[in-house]
Amino acid sequence: MTMIHCEGLVKIFKTEDIEVVALQGLNLTVEQGEMMAIIGNSGSGKSTLLNILGGLDRPSAGQVSVGGWDLLKIQDDQLVEYKRNTVGFVWQNNARNLLPYLTALENVEMPMLLSGKLDRDYAKQLLEWVGLKHRMHNKLHQLSGGEQQRVAIAISLSNRPKMLLADEPTGSVDTATSDQIMRIFRDVNKELGITIVIVTHDLELAGKVDRVVAIRDGLTSTEFIKRNPNLDQAEGESGFGQQGGLQEVHEAFVVVDRVGRLQVPKEYLEAVGIGGRASMEFDGDKIVITAPKPLEGENK
Repeated sequence: MTMIHCEGLVKIFKTEDIEVVALQGLNLTVEQGEMMAIIGNSGSGKSTLLNILGGLDRPSAGQVSVGGWDLLKIQDDQLVEYKRNTVGFVWQNNARNLLPYLTALENVEMPMLLSGKLDRDYAKQLLEWVGLKHRMHNKLHQLSGGEQQRVAIAISLSNRPKMLLADEPTGSVDTATSDQIMRIFRDVNKELGITIVIVTHDLELAGKVDRVVAIRDGLTSTEFIKRNPNLDQAEGESGFGQQGGLQEVHEAFVVVDRVGRLQVPKEYLEAVGIGGRASMEFDGDKIVITAPKPLEGENK
């Protein structure tokens, strides 16, 4: 089943003096239970996409649906239900995740209280799941940054969402803690079947998720990288697994929209001298795209 479907997604931010197009025709499909990362430079539109998927921003045009919800047409009262029951968020800045005057356990219970579904046993189970059973009664100033981020993951799961969105979740921790957080995401993805979308600028995540989608300048996703299919088998029996010395097997793709148009990365085209038009040939089992031969009368 498809969890996320975006087609021709557009987001425009307007003020009195300026108009900024953050997304300009983005296409993306994410299957239920997939764990993926979205990468891109600052200003590429990746955080804007995450905010739209999380119901924090409204799309300007195009199509975007998550778990059966049409986010272009959703009403305000439905949006509350959507954010409460469908999506969980983990932010890079812990101040957005946590309430400093509460214990770790009380923080995890807070979303449950707001939705009228307090389940203390499940809250404790979540903290045990992220390795903080012994710290559940500690307040935030007693926890390290990595421990606070693990509390944030438990909070994001407290209302049993169908999808987890994480915005640079490893951006403010060291490498060892980053690896630990990614192992927790993988374990949650496997055990609960939750769809996980991680926004990051860290290319090393390509070896730790199922798929990576690159966004350039708010345009349609143009590159897909397949995760090493043997990675799961090599993770061992520890529950979380280790990367070991595996050689990643990456394969690049381009998006084909429903009318057959290809979104080829600009640098690929420039490398072979393709500008405004290209030559295309079909030899029976593959399509070959090359720079066109000059027309008669044109300068070579």
